[in-house]
Amino acid sequence: MQIALVDDDRNILTTVSIALQSEGFATRLYSDGETALKALLDNPPDLAVFDIKMPKMDGMELLRRLREHSPLPVIFLTSKDDESDEEAGLELGADDYIAKPFSLRLLIARIRAILRRADPVTGGDGEIGPPEAAQACLTRGRLFMDPARHHITWDGLPVSLTVTEFLILEALAVRPGVIKSRNQLMDAAYPDDVFVDDRTVDSHIKRMRRKFRMVDREFGAIDTLYGAGYSFTDG
Repeated sequence: MQIALVDDDRNILTTVSIALQSEGFATRLYSDGETALKALLDNPPDLAVFDIKMPKMDGMELLRRLREHSPLPVIFLTSKDDESDEEAGLELGADDYIAKPFSLRLLIARIRAILRRADPVTGGDGEIGPPEAAQACLTRGRLFMDPARHHITWDGLPVSLTVTEFLILEALAVRPGVIKSRNQLMDAAYPDDVFVDDRTVDSHIKRMRRKFRMVDREFGAIDTLYGAGYSFTDG
């Protein structure tokens, strides 16, 4: 599988490339958006990871122009706590985002999850019938979730969530009515060695609600229990 990395920080390019190659991925490295755009369109990789803050053409413009021609899966890197970057990137069509400084383990996990979603038959690694393909679909009232294909519908209408949002929602929907603390939701969505604060979970929940309300203005299945956490109501 080919992963394109776009960042003007040579240290990040080198570090991430070495980590991905150790996991069996091939990498292509680009230090600016202009060069990367032509390469991504002329010879598309399987997935791209790129920074938002870059000279010549920043990550937002690169994503916007890429989406005019290609559905290539994209993970973008943002500055820590810069929610405006995160929301803008997702609205432009990014598949997920990771805030700097980031865990290489988390980045690799997100890459694998998005590749599985893009290619559920092979699991994104060329092997037929991965364990994830056997995961049971989940139906809770009007919610349908297919973990193997990262597919979600509400009342039969598709809802597009990032990998992180999907994992948080799945943790809530598995046991409707049960309150899950922020720590429990963080454990479901992030590897053990990745620290995120409470506001990160709150931001994911806010974005999920907004996405569901795009298909159902009355959506209210994710309840906030102040001081305790969140729960899913399937009624």
